[in-house]
Amino acid sequence: MGQASEMGELGRELAGAKLTRRLSVLGLRPDGYHLIDAEMVSLDLADELLFSDGTGLEVTDRIAWTGSGAVESLPVPEDASNLVAHALAVCGGVAHVHLTKRIPAGAGLGGGSADAAAVLRWRGAFDLELAKELGADVPFCLRGGRARVGGIGEVLHPLPYEELTVLLLSPAFSVSTPSAYAAFDELSREGRIPEGLRNDLEPGALAVEPRLGRVRALFAEVAGEEPVLAGSGSTYFLECAQDRATTLATELVEACRDVSLRALVQVTRTTEPLGR
Repeated sequence: MGQASEMGELGRELAGAKLTRRLSVLGLRPDGYHLIDAEMVSLDLADELLFSDGTGLEVTDRIAWTGSGAVESLPVPEDASNLVAHALAVCGGVAHVHLTKRIPAGAGLGGGSADAAAVLRWRGAFDLELAKELGADVPFCLRGGRARVGGIGEVLHPLPYEELTVLLLSPAFSVSTPSAYAAFDELSREGRIPEGLRNDLEPGALAVEPRLGRVRALFAEVAGEEPVLAGSGSTYFLECAQDRATTLATELVEACRDVSLRALVQVTRTTEPLGR
């Protein structure tokens, strides 16, 4: 549980981003949820939640966009629809929450789920069944670290921690996860999902948001190798050595400016498990 440091403050928690290193879609349940087999890791790119006396939610945007062009990322709601408010409700918490956002919404990095999991950690609520009520990704975000993930995202098989450096490129537009899955279903029925993909959802995401192809091509041109789509996107990532990641990040920032692409370029590292 976060520690208070000043009058009226009830605690602070970090909400680390979730990165899906690989993703296979295995099937569709009768209720419409997709069964997956995935590997996920937590990252040090994190939102911050400050809990204090009172009620309500205040959001401050600290996303480090670079380049030019419009920011089209999903707005972060400050009302009861935010997962932070839902998490407080299910765990019986009462607080005013100041949420500092550094993880873009709709980027495939699990920002909302990470925020909800941070609320549960603040309350000392490490029940995975409770976490599952808030969303399929919340159990993993509650635990953090590295895991093989099954079911609809709620079945966790912890894996040994692996220290990795990851370079992220998140364009300032989002991809709807339900839309990406719906497009995947359509392409799958037509037999148009190639075998051997590291992320089965990428064709669906590209169908929903064709601009992802431009992002992938830019990343590949700068890096000299194909990046991987994170979840349903819009983030692409590459795992590489720290020195190379730092160099590529500088080059990506310049490349984004050259083509007027507003994006978050971030060198991140994996983090160890957070929960129990």
